[in-house]
Formats: sequence, C-alpha cells, structure tokens
Amino acid sequence: MQMLYDSDSFVVVHMLHGHEAAQSDAPQEPQLVRHGFEIVDKRSGKEVYLDGSWAEMFQAQVLEWQRNTPTQEEVEDTLEGYAGLAQNPVLVH
Repeated sequence: MQMLYDSDSFVVVHMLHGHEAAQSDAPQEPQLVRHGFEIVDKRSGKEVYLDGSWAEMFQAQVLEWQRNTPTQEEVEDTLEGYAGLAQNPVLVH
C-alpha cells in the first residue's frame, strides 16, 4: 500500500495485492499480482476502489501527473469526478 495523495478533501492510496509474495525469493504458489486505487472523499466520508480497467485509466492519469506536475486544483477536480462513484462509507477497523 502506498499513499499517493493526501489533502483536506481526498486521500488516494495505491493498493498492490500479491506484490509482496511476487517479490519474495522463497518458492511460493503462483499469485495474480493485482493493483488498484482507493480514493477517499473526506468531505462525504465515502470511498471508491478502482480496479481493472478503471485502475488502468487512473494509473494513466497518475503517470500524466508525474510528467506534468498539476496544480492542486487540477488534481482535486479530477478526484472530484471519481468521488461521484463513491458509494461505500469509510469504516475504521
């Protein structure tokens, strides 16, 4: 898990499932290495998890941000669009 962004309004975390096992030198069962992004809208207390083609699309956006450093307003505007997908309340374990 890697925190990519944290502001007063949003948190974005890159989740790498199975990544640790794939990096190990010990022989293990083959695992599908998957990744996704969790976007938390702090204002509404809801989150959305992007995987599959949604994660690939968001990954392309992250790479674009790395190439051309956006303003915070540009990042927040993009995240606002994804926040509209958020239906799951954030739960603390």
